Amino acid sequence: MNQKMKALGAFLFLLIVMSAPLLAQDDISANKTALFKWAMLIGGSIIALSAAAGAFCQAKAISSACEGISRNPGSGPHIRFLLIFGLVLIETLVIYTLLISIIILMVQWGKY
Repeated sequence: MNQKMKALGAFLFLLIVMSAPLLAQDDISANKTALFKWAMLIGGSIIALSAAAGAFCQAKAISSACEGISRNPGSGPHIRFLLIFGLVLIETLVIYTLLISIIILMVQWGKY
């Protein structure tokens, strides 16, 4: 399973990298609203991807914290503090992604 996910990730990365020159080509009859639509589509997909990754990481962190507390109940307060701190950092990454997408939206919105 892990090998398949790595292969899929590498394939998607190469697909994005290889398609970048296509988006960089300048066409005289290009529709400027198409760029805005692409920015909206990519921004939405990035938010969805980061939210899914953040949710997966949060679930793994909570699962590991519950397992750690069940093995050693005396370390509960320490594990709880580290769990909350880790959840804050994970959620911060998702919020940063949202802010970057909003900034891209506002920059593109003013142009078209």
